Amino acid sequence: MIESLFDTLAFLEAIGSILAVLAGIVLLLVFWFIGGYNGLVRLRNRYRNAFAQIDVQLKRRHDLIPNLVETAKGFMKHERETLEAVIEARNTAASAREGLNPDDAGQMQGLMAAEAGLGSMLGKLFALSEAYPDLKSNQNMMQLSEELTTTENKVSFARQAYNDAVMLYNTKTETIPTNIIAGMFNFQQATLFEVANEEERERVDVSFD
Repeated sequence: MIESLFDTLAFLEAIGSILAVLAGIVLLLVFWFIGGYNGLVRLRNRYRNAFAQIDVQLKRRHDLIPNLVETAKGFMKHERETLEAVIEARNTAASAREGLNPDDAGQMQGLMAAEAGLGSMLGKLFALSEAYPDLKSNQNMMQLSEELTTTENKVSFARQAYNDAVMLYNTKTETIPTNIIAGMFNFQQATLFEVANEEERERVDVSFD
């Protein structure tokens, strides 16, 4: 009887040990799950914030262009088609930027295409301006071109920071084991802000030195 009681107690103790181990494993899994999820959220918020910095500089760029074109109009009277094309490209890019969600790959592709088109038209405008010495020496044009150059540089730096953040996030969503959490909670791959063509890749030269 006593031996049977000891056997029962030993069995219950063994069961208790097994349950304690299982509880510990479950607890570790819960902590891992929470940590993985929170890590993905932090990385997603990082690239969203990085895109917000790009957006600030793109808005500045878009705001400068109408003043630039208006100044150029007084000197480039025979380049009306080009000036109108610059404004149209600027408006297309501004529309693509308004309300953009960086999580949406389609919207990001649309913005990149619009910005590439704008960069191409600005390049054409400044190439044509070489034939107008009075425009190049105009104080207002020189100031606007300097501001635009500064903005272009800031766009480039902001884009690099954004792409770095996207790479970290995308790597996390693709690698084991956090890809399991990413799949469960629909953490989609983010889109890199890439240069769409070689003209835009070479950055618009707006110097009137």
